[in-house]
Amino acid sequence: MLPPVTFNESILQPARCARNLGVLFDNQLTLKEHVNSICRASSFGLYKIGSIRRYLNQSTTEKLIHAFVLSRLDNCNGLLYGLSDLLIGKLQRIQNSAARLVIRTRSYESVSPILHTLHWLPVKDRIIFKLLIIAYKCQHQLAPLYLQDLLQEYQPSRQLRSSSKHLLTPFTVVTKSYGHRSFQYSIPHLWNQLPSNIKECSSLDQFKSLLKSHLFVM
Repeated sequence: MLPPVTFNESILQPARCARNLGVLFDNQLTLKEHVNSICRASSFGLYKIGSIRRYLNQSTTEKLIHAFVLSRLDNCNGLLYGLSDLLIGKLQRIQNSAARLVIRTRSYESVSPILHTLHWLPVKDRIIFKLLIIAYKCQHQLAPLYLQDLLQEYQPSRQLRSSSKHLLTPFTVVTKSYGHRSFQYSIPHLWNQLPSNIKECSSLDQFKSLLKSHLFVM
């Protein structure tokens, strides 16, 4: 906890939570408040859409779900990488409810086939998908320079088989609780695990297509 700050003869107490670019950061960087905020807003969206579901066809319902629910789950979701299963599970339950609302199935039916039918990646995979899209853009100078500068292509000291695998240099972290969630650690860690045929895609659209198929079968 940060100590109070004296400014112009006033004592300023540190806030427990602050909003930046739509994301709620708590003083422990757990993002618990942010996840809870997403769940509240998404649940309200599901309630409103559910109240008129009988008047809508499946295509229209899916468009509303994307606009008022999935867009919230996907907004800045790269920051959610490495969060606890408890917090990710809250978001997954929102997505499960959204999928069932689109298809109109009961809550006790398995949701995995429904997500596959809708071509929706589960929440954890959507986070990985977002990060790997950023990684591809950094590799092809499509991302902002401040992100590109955080990543380095792996250059072995001598010629190895790994030299031609388009790897990124792993970033060493000190604290597992925060370090493994950092951009410089998570991006190389995820990128280096991808099959070569995906990393070598010549276009972003092709990369997205192959990556989504890869994540569906993992």
